[in-house]
Amino acid sequence: MQTKNKLQSLIYDYYRNRRCLVIGGAGFIGSNLVHELLRLSAEVSVADTFHPDYGANWHNLEEVKERIFFSYTDLRDEFGMRQLIKNVDVIFNLAAQVSYTDSMKIPLEDLDVNCRGHLQLLELCRRYNPTASIVFTSSRMVYGKSQRIPVDEDHPTNPLSLYAVHKLTGEKYYYIYNHFYDLNTKWVRIANPYGPRNQMRHNKYGIVNWFIRMAMENKDIKVFGDGTQLRDYIYVDDLVMGLLRIGILEKQYTDRCFNLGTAKGTSFREMVDTIIRIVAQGRKIEMPWPKDYEQNETGDYAANIDRLKKLIGNDYKFTCLEDGIRKTHEFYKMHRAHYF
Repeated sequence: MQTKNKLQSLIYDYYRNRRCLVIGGAGFIGSNLVHELLRLSAEVSVADTFHPDYGANWHNLEEVKERIFFSYTDLRDEFGMRQLIKNVDVIFNLAAQVSYTDSMKIPLEDLDVNCRGHLQLLELCRRYNPTASIVFTSSRMVYGKSQRIPVDEDHPTNPLSLYAVHKLTGEKYYYIYNHFYDLNTKWVRIANPYGPRNQMRHNKYGIVNWFIRMAMENKDIKVFGDGTQLRDYIYVDDLVMGLLRIGILEKQYTDRCFNLGTAKGTSFREMVDTIIRIVAQGRKIEMPWPKDYEQNETGDYAANIDRLKKLIGNDYKFTCLEDGIRKTHEFYKMHRAHYF
């Protein structure tokens, strides 16, 4: 974040001494959120299961482990979650099965985590903490193929994977519990996040981070087609800022759904070239599209963030891709052993 301004003052004043629960708080986005909440002097509880494929990492919380309350609790654990949600002010729910490719191989597990788990959380909040502010992290993948660029929140939703179907279903749960039970729910459709503390073990998600690893190991980076497809890459600090600002919203606020991106589309080719230039290693290899790529390819994407801009202000400057990749590279040069 930049020099303290009106937005940061608002966030600091709200979260100071506020009791916050981050579900999935040992993972990529969750752990960065935990660090920022502590910097804002919030009281932070963290729940995570450390599923081996979902990106949780003890090193993400090593520096702050003495300052948080940690619970090894699954989102689907009714008793455990009931104890955690009581008496908290803000709940950031980042728990998920996180791979859209895996969702097609483990559809029932994806359904159980990404739907039933969230429905149970909402029901527990309705019964035991109906005043909490609840933020749910969804995905830009709920839109499916982009029909217009930039994509606003009213764009049609036509998911192309079970992961995206279940994320969209989760959104509907949060809407229902706001509409019928007056819970203060919000949901955010995240673009393509990258940055420090993301998993680097596989390429199922976190494509920018994975390519940074490939470059750091001086390996080939495969780009399908001509590499002109556009994505909206958002640096994790900017993503956290958006989550924090949305968490402040009162239940009377009209908008419940927000895109979290930068509003800038960057081609795969430019993203890869930037990584190779900054890391000073790696090679870009152009590959033909696989036969089934049309089933999953969503086309170009850049987020319309006009709703978010109303909250954060037009003067807020998002981290440019080059700076974000440089910061990410520096982090993994220092902490490589904990992530590779």
